[in-house]
Amino acid sequence: MSRNKRIADMPLLDEAVGNINLCYPFIGKNAKRYVSDALDSRWVGQGPRVDVFENTFKKRFCPSNQVVSVGAGTDALHLAYVLADVRPDDEVICPLFTCTATNIPFLHMGARIRFADLQKDTLNIDHNHVRDLINEKTKAIVCVHYGGLPCDMDDLQRIADEFGIPIIEDAAHALGATYRGKNVGEISDYTMWSFQAIKHITTGDGGMLAIKDKNKLEKAKRIRWFGINRAAKQGGIWENDIVEAGFKYQMNDIAASMGIAALEEFDEVLAHRQKLLYFYQRELERFPDVRLIGLNKGDRTHAAWLCTILVENRHELQKKLVSYGIESNQMHFRNDRYTIFENHLEGCEFPNMDEIENNYLVLPLHHKMSEDDVVRVCEQIKKGW
Repeated sequence: MSRNKRIADMPLLDEAVGNINLCYPFIGKNAKRYVSDALDSRWVGQGPRVDVFENTFKKRFCPSNQVVSVGAGTDALHLAYVLADVRPDDEVICPLFTCTATNIPFLHMGARIRFADLQKDTLNIDHNHVRDLINEKTKAIVCVHYGGLPCDMDDLQRIADEFGIPIIEDAAHALGATYRGKNVGEISDYTMWSFQAIKHITTGDGGMLAIKDKNKLEKAKRIRWFGINRAAKQGGIWENDIVEAGFKYQMNDIAASMGIAALEEFDEVLAHRQKLLYFYQRELERFPDVRLIGLNKGDRTHAAWLCTILVENRHELQKKLVSYGIESNQMHFRNDRYTIFENHLEGCEFPNMDEIENNYLVLPLHHKMSEDDVVRVCEQIKKGW
């Protein structure tokens, strides 16, 4: 493991006139009305609006699969891991570079995490390292589409097929992304999305899980609600036996109301974010001191959740940008830095992560930004730091 000294993070900027913040939550224009309608109704917990949100989401993003909404993206990941039958001492191959939410559920499940290095040009999981790590004990492969750019799914799928194990996609960044003509959500056995505050759309907090095997849908619905079959519950408490221990992971109608409103405007939000990312590329692609992550992948569509660059002395660039009212930061970190994962690191080396650890930086990208804002950010970068 690299022993490079961690550079202190910069403080967040206030939301003030003239500042360009790194992220900003998107709230649909009808959200307040829909939430108010829910508050005035009989249902504020899981009710009919959850069904509407699930059906609308499924139709838009993964019509060939089944979906289950939950209270957080982490809930969706844990649910996928349970459905994939991950058990204590099973090995799972996971990305080293991701939000800890991807990997923390395995600590509670007693699974053995095998961290895979990243690709330096995408910051996605390195499928070549996955092949080096996989063995007969491997129960699943987890991948994260960093920033909204899909991983090399065909390469990962070939490895998974060889060993007869599922791929679980953490698509928290990748709502609306495609890979070789397929929507993210219709490729692998399981795909999770997050609706946390600053994702493409938000339900305050929330998540969705797409499941390829339709026979697992009812189990997923039971597990997200204590193990109870809601449809059978009206038959009486004692007649409705609970045979598997579940969790309290269901979405509620207040959150679903926000999600329904957001989906009405999603295509416009996605197109705007993609246009901003294109402007970043146009402004910076010929500037030799900056390398944009995840470009020139013609076989996939970038969901444009993050714009990430590689630079030398990135902390100096951060300090310069903040002096001009521009926020930037490192959104995710290598998980081997955290004490909670120290028992999963024996013999591990991550040369690609070591090389770029202090050089990646996320630039502002959200629906409230304009093309002129992107030009302003890039002008300051091109003046040097």
